Amino acid sequence: MTQGTAGDVVRPGRTGFRNRDPWRYRWVVLGVATFTQAASGFFVGGIGALGVHLQNALDLSTAQLGLLLSAAQLAPLVGLLVAGELLDRYSERWVVGIGAGTVGLALCTGSLATGYAALLGVLLVVGMGYSTVQPGGSKSVASWFDASQRGVAMGIRQAGLPLGAALASAVLPLVAVEFGWRATLLAGGFVALLGAGLFMGCHRRPPASPAIQETEPSASLAAQLRARLRMLREPSTVKIMLSGTSLVSVQCGVGILTVLHLHRTAAVGAGTAALVLVASQGAGVAGRICLAAWSDRSRSGRYTVVLVCLVAVIAGLAVLMTPAGRSPVVASGVFVWLGFFGFGWYGPWVAYVTEAAPPGRTGFALGLAMSVNQIAIVTVPPVLGLLVDLTGSFVPAWALLALPAAVAVAVTATTELRTR
Repeated sequence: MTQGTAGDVVRPGRTGFRNRDPWRYRWVVLGVATFTQAASGFFVGGIGALGVHLQNALDLSTAQLGLLLSAAQLAPLVGLLVAGELLDRYSERWVVGIGAGTVGLALCTGSLATGYAALLGVLLVVGMGYSTVQPGGSKSVASWFDASQRGVAMGIRQAGLPLGAALASAVLPLVAVEFGWRATLLAGGFVALLGAGLFMGCHRRPPASPAIQETEPSASLAAQLRARLRMLREPSTVKIMLSGTSLVSVQCGVGILTVLHLHRTAAVGAGTAALVLVASQGAGVAGRICLAAWSDRSRSGRYTVVLVCLVAVIAGLAVLMTPAGRSPVVASGVFVWLGFFGFGWYGPWVAYVTEAAPPGRTGFALGLAMSVNQIAIVTVPPVLGLLVDLTGSFVPAWALLALPAAVAVAVTATTELRTR
């Protein structure tokens, strides 16, 4: 692993830990990584709550609204793979910091956008910068925490995404009402820049040099490519891809359709529906921490927790497809349930990815897994919006989300039986 500058490594005398355990600084790294995650995803996480405002201001269909979220997630299809390679060679401090700074500058510039097309362009640039934040923060936290605490640390760190989305869902609609939708981009840009500055200023490498090099400079390019292709055939990789794409699709569906479902189907006011989305994302914060902590102690392994999340979201989506899903109380409770499991899966899933990765390829493994997830993140929101526009009902959209989750459970169960 490239160590970067000397100041990028924690030294007891320089960080105030001269007579104490320098590894305590891991909690600072965790806090900074979590805040940067929340800050970088602040605006994009709040698009769902801005749905009614954006539709009214820009005269958008549900499919066009979904395309806005996809625009921010399009660049990471390739960007995550590039970020993974960079993270195996350079310090996370600069890779993540520059990426988060790009998010902030793009959003501040986007406050000058003249309409829908310009907003799409801004979100494409935002996605390019955000590509570094997810794998970079995860790799940083993984390097500071051992296996006994890695799950809960990843859970806390990954809670930054729903935490940022929850705060954005609460704040951005108020900003839009008071100052207009362009002001929401400016607010999101300032928050992202704050996260970038904090990460670059506070991030440090662990005090001990890693025992294994993160790259293999002596290996030929062809050998490195063959090693990466072998990863795709591993059973653990298959499970990672299936579960990740299924659950991230549910996460997208909850983020983009919760307010619209409650507003149209259950006759809930836009403001109250946005508060339900906030509660759902708050449950996701709790889920990411609680489920990750459970995965640290689970005798059956971290992936069992991911399977529980798959079964739970299938059950919740099934309720939304029944007449009970039109009840404001029942639907609101289901969305909180889906928030806990549909957002909470990410902590144990990311910990599983880092531990299943071959030695020296943690960055690439994270980038690969997350880039596959991006395929679902890009395609699911506009497809769900189009389904709702064409059918006039949310039932087909919820059914579409439940199907791949059920397939993931079935395939995983079959694979486990064959292995045994």
